[in-house]
Amino acid sequence: MARNKEFDEKEALKKAMDLFWQQGYEKTSMQDLVSHMGVHRRSIYDTFGDKHTLFIRALNHYMELMDIRIENNITPESSAKEAIRTLFEMAIYPNATQPKGCLAVNTAVELSLLDQEVSEKITEMFIKTETFLFYLLKRGQEQGEISKHCDIKSLSKFIHNSLIGIRVLAKTTDNKKELETIINLNLSTLD
Repeated sequence: MARNKEFDEKEALKKAMDLFWQQGYEKTSMQDLVSHMGVHRRSIYDTFGDKHTLFIRALNHYMELMDIRIENNITPESSAKEAIRTLFEMAIYPNATQPKGCLAVNTAVELSLLDQEVSEKITEMFIKTETFLFYLLKRGQEQGEISKHCDIKSLSKFIHNSLIGIRVLAKTTDNKKELETIINLNLSTLD
């Protein structure tokens, strides 16, 4: 007879995500996960699969949380420039409970060349962000906020690259003034 779970699966997944976010995939052992999640090893395997499968689920959970955060911070009424600024500010002013930096960027640097499944997941995340930036820029052009002469496909790639860079810097510095200056310079390309 199957036993009832003695833990909240979503909360355990969030704890695993946070640990991978703080330490990276390779540095996180199964014992670290057991201790941090407060879940028995056998229960982790039965519920989430092996470490790699748990990591992929943690990445998916991260994507869901970031989607919710974007929806909560960027409204349909936001101008393109305001929305893009908000994306940058979300990177330098994280939630108080989340680790510094970005799990997707950390993972891209650590594993993309070593793990095909992870590489595909990160590529999917990056394409989604770049597509969202393209949508914002297109809307900005349609509303007259951004010049029709701007190549918004190239501009969305440039801004996405800058957004990735600011996520790295947010992990390495606490100098918010410096990061805000970088954001302002990036946004000046839209003038």
